[in-house]
Amino acid sequence: MPKGYWVSAYRTISDPEKLAAYNELARLAVEPGGGRTFVLGGRVVARDAGIAERTVLVEFDSFEQAVATYESAAYQEALAALSDGVERDFRIVEGID
Repeated sequence: MPKGYWVSAYRTISDPEKLAAYNELARLAVEPGGGRTFVLGGRVVARDAGIAERTVLVEFDSFEQAVATYESAAYQEALAALSDGVERDFRIVEGID
């Protein structure tokens, strides 16, 4: 079964306090949902239309598990805390089997 991934590329971070609150709440949703964070910030080299800002990569055992964790009440609480604190491109993608 193909794995599922959350891929998040931040364009801007306008409220670091909201991001910090989101980080704590998101962790409480991702870990019980089976997610494993492989990239959380760190160095970025942007190419083409990319922006060298924060990037996050989270792996789940399946695409369905990734979607279910996003839709969970715990993660929705994290999103509410983040609200307009950042602008980001967030995707849930299916990996290659």
